[in-house]
Amino acid sequence: MSRVCEICGKGPVAGRTIKRRGMAKKKGGVGKKTTGITKRRFLPNLQSVKIEVDGKTKRIRACTSCISKGKIKKAA
Repeated sequence: MSRVCEICGKGPVAGRTIKRRGMAKKKGGVGKKTTGITKRRFLPNLQSVKIEVDGKTKRIRACTSCISKGKIKKAA
């Protein structure tokens, strides 16, 4: 199962964390120095939901923003 919303197509987004040390110049220091940069991923908040399609129930993975916006019709 991929980590992609089946309604809007929202998926993982790449980012990075930046480690810094030192005191900021405006606080009287010599400035912040970067000591490490590592990659990270921001994953969408996916939930497994039963929906109704053509009178039949189907299980999909939808993000919570699509669920709260009412883009899907939940099965009873």
